[in-house]
Amino acid sequence: MAAWMTDHIPGPPRIAVDSAGTGPLLLMMHGIGGNRTNWHDQLPAFAADFHAVAWDARGYGASDDYEGPLDFGDFAGDLLRVLDYFRASRAHLVGLSMGGVIAMDFYSRHPERVATLTLCDSLPGFGHLSPEQRREFVRLRQEPLLAGKEPKDIAPAVAQSLIGQTARPGSFDRLVASMAALHKQSYLKTLAATAAYGRRFELEKIAVPTHVVVGDEDRLTPPALSRQIAERISGAQLTVIEGAGHLSNIEQPEKFNRAVLAFLLEHRERAS
Repeated sequence: MAAWMTDHIPGPPRIAVDSAGTGPLLLMMHGIGGNRTNWHDQLPAFAADFHAVAWDARGYGASDDYEGPLDFGDFAGDLLRVLDYFRASRAHLVGLSMGGVIAMDFYSRHPERVATLTLCDSLPGFGHLSPEQRREFVRLRQEPLLAGKEPKDIAPAVAQSLIGQTARPGSFDRLVASMAALHKQSYLKTLAATAAYGRRFELEKIAVPTHVVVGDEDRLTPPALSRQIAERISGAQLTVIEGAGHLSNIEQPEKFNRAVLAFLLEHRERAS
């Protein structure tokens, strides 16, 4: 029997989720090149104490594609539907990279629905990147696709730019598989929405327990940036995962799970 079950939250667009366990709702959100399978090392570990859920953001994995352009705030609307579907007044939010930005954006709109924030290898809005960093981030991913290539063609180069030098064996192949599974048109829309998203979060106003997690070999959102985030959020905890790059939950899952679960258990009953 599978360690989790797959469900679809009614849309539009329908949102696919893998879930396991019972208890307070814990929702995990992947990065811009990921999908819900990125959290399969976490679902069984967290399901002993939580109703652990990993989503496919709109246009990713088994979630529906959608018509028209994407506004980055659409993700927050989808997240609200997920919480309502599971009848959760509040949830623990765990987001990696773009998923962390979605979590912060959701908190800025619906603070009363958030029990805790776990921000992994993330950044305080894409407006924090310099114009040159933003152009390079988009160029590496978007230009080859617009020139006719498919996600699987760019996957190895992007994965190589993200992974740490001492990641767990097999991590690179998982990142390549994740990128190769992207829906090309939806991914292009997400890149465009990301590049256009200039909102800066007022981190000093975050008033829920917050855990900032980062790989010590993360080159995209380096530890110094995570330290700045943690310093701006009152009472925030910072954990640096040794031997991990940008995908710390995949590259060092045992270390990641141990650190994140300890924080979540400390604040478990804040969600209902």
